[in-house]
Amino acid sequence: MLRERGRVLLIAAALVTALAVAGCGQKDFKNDPRPPVPAEVSVKIAKDGVAVSPKEFGAGLVNFTIANLTTDPGTFAISGPVDADSDEIPPASAETLRVDMKTGSYEASVDGIRARPFSFTVGPERPSGQNDLLLP
Repeated sequence: MLRERGRVLLIAAALVTALAVAGCGQKDFKNDPRPPVPAEVSVKIAKDGVAVSPKEFGAGLVNFTIANLTTDPGTFAISGPVDADSDEIPPASAETLRVDMKTGSYEASVDGIRARPFSFTVGPERPSGQNDLLLP
């Protein structure tokens, strides 16, 4: 009886070891690079028109920081391959709009304020931020 019990324990230990070894197998994981660092783009809304700086940048995530320098509230709008609108921006204040931009030509305008629209271009996707230090 002791012999049978030892045999059962030995088989159970072998099974557990086999499962543990099988679970530790290395699979092929592709080391995907990090996405590009978000581009920081400034937008000025003034009575004479809308201005976007820089006026050319690469595709990917873009943080638009919009300053409404007028005395009227307005909504910043982007039209092109990707359309986006900000929340209403009160007079003399700022707002941030985060958009995943695609390559193409765009027009920036403001609803609620008579300001001349501004054209800008989004080029090919920016390079990966894989080897940039001190990024979140």
